[in-house]
Amino acid sequence: MAEQGTGDVTEIRDAIAAGRTTLGIELGSTNIKACLIGPDHAPLASGSHAWENELVDGVWTYALDAVHAGLQGAYAALVADVEQRYGVRPTSYAALGVSAMMHGYLPFDADGELLVPFRTWRNTSTGPAAAELSALFGHNVPLRWSIAHLYQAILDDEPHVPQVASFTTLAGYVHRALTGRHVLGVGDASGMFPIDPATGDYDARMLEQFRHLAAAKRPGLHVEGLLPQVLTAGEDAGRLTAEGAALLDPTGALQPGVLLCPPEGDAGTGMVATGSIAPRTGNISAGTSIFAMVVLERPLTSVHHELDLVTTPAGDLVAMVHCNNGASELDAWAGVFGQFAAALGQPVEPDAVFGALFRAALDGAPDGGGLLAYNYLAGEPITGLDEGRPLVVRTPDSRLTLANFARTQLYGVFGTLALGMRVLHGEGVAIDTMFAHGGLFKTAGVAQRLLAGAIDAPVAVGQTAGEGGAWGIAVLAAYAAARAEADGGAGAPALDAYLAERVFADARLDVAEPDADDVAGFAAYLERYSAGLAVERAATAAL
Repeated sequence: MAEQGTGDVTEIRDAIAAGRTTLGIELGSTNIKACLIGPDHAPLASGSHAWENELVDGVWTYALDAVHAGLQGAYAALVADVEQRYGVRPTSYAALGVSAMMHGYLPFDADGELLVPFRTWRNTSTGPAAAELSALFGHNVPLRWSIAHLYQAILDDEPHVPQVASFTTLAGYVHRALTGRHVLGVGDASGMFPIDPATGDYDARMLEQFRHLAAAKRPGLHVEGLLPQVLTAGEDAGRLTAEGAALLDPTGALQPGVLLCPPEGDAGTGMVATGSIAPRTGNISAGTSIFAMVVLERPLTSVHHELDLVTTPAGDLVAMVHCNNGASELDAWAGVFGQFAAALGQPVEPDAVFGALFRAALDGAPDGGGLLAYNYLAGEPITGLDEGRPLVVRTPDSRLTLANFARTQLYGVFGTLALGMRVLHGEGVAIDTMFAHGGLFKTAGVAQRLLAGAIDAPVAVGQTAGEGGAWGIAVLAAYAAARAEADGGAGAPALDAYLAERVFADARLDVAEPDADDVAGFAAYLERYSAGLAVERAATAAL
């Protein structure tokens, strides 16, 4: 894969003007990003739009107006970047794709009207439903899964339930707005309802079980008629409609008819962005949330509440460790240090603050010097917390230094994830390499090294680590375009071969092996972290 912006500018301009580039858009928790890639899959331009979730009546949500405005903002920023770099405005693409934060609940009536505000993955109000469904299915159903939200609404006798004609995820909603099709990529669909890897579709046995369970309160509710159609990577997921083009680009320059790939969740695009869709590989994505995806060689022997079973965009079984709380608290502390620098008359850019903190972390004690950091802004199902209270805790004999504080904040990002990874290790799941991506890994060698110590496995970071899922969904769109060119997929390579041969063949990776002192230090930290969860629980009860 070529580096960003390489190649002859005239060739790139011609490719853009001829519609031979591919567009990916990902709606993340704090940022909507658009990424344009060339025929060689190299990033050519990008645009972004910042947004934040809101806590409305106790529900974490984003308004649909904010979704629309964010899409338009990110796309307009992308177009401006393209024009600035290459002097041409794109009007069409070989293909485009949409991805978004996984799971949650967007129910619509028969007229396509949203019935209740979007309930995001961050909400933890579905405990009774998730527990009952997990026991019924013999399959872990996390709190944030769409089916848990629907069943909780049934249990609570919410008035909107009889009107539900369809429900979907955020990626599925945006895709339907662009194409008119109620479909979802299998990876994102596996966070709505369990998937049967043998069929690549919703599990028929569990659909029947749910029908009987729901019948007591909602006779005649057939959930299979409400769920999106499941598609695998490379399938034709529809074409951009005139309405969809106008939604994305109100200027009217974007033309309808563009092929779309199946919409995916950010977990699936993270796997693609890191080339980690083969067994014994996995990836870790760090942002507002943090999660690990490990491709399994075989099914797990037991059900674990810490582990979700989802799929790759190609439909292969994956164990997922999903933590609601990621780098947001670290971001908040970086903001405080930036404000302190400004108060001293030395204002610095946020990237410089992060760089200084991360470099300091390397000088911290391997165990954090006796400090503990909890990044719990929201509830955390893995540790059984319905709410969060960010905390920094230390004993009187701890060593409070900048280096220890910075290292502990990074450890706090990885703490809950490491607890889940240890459950996976107890299942005998072997990992050759974990690929990391997201803004946390832009500062070379710091978060990557500490993560390798936390999970005791090699961690690789590639040149696209900062591009993340927007680049990943652009690659999935390019794969769909390639399959369409190959007579609807006949003779086209499988996704893993496509990634290995056409996308990552020349990729440069920086691999950090676990350092023995870091491994031992983090193990000591995690033991204190586990014990200190009692303090976190007390804080949620008292504050």
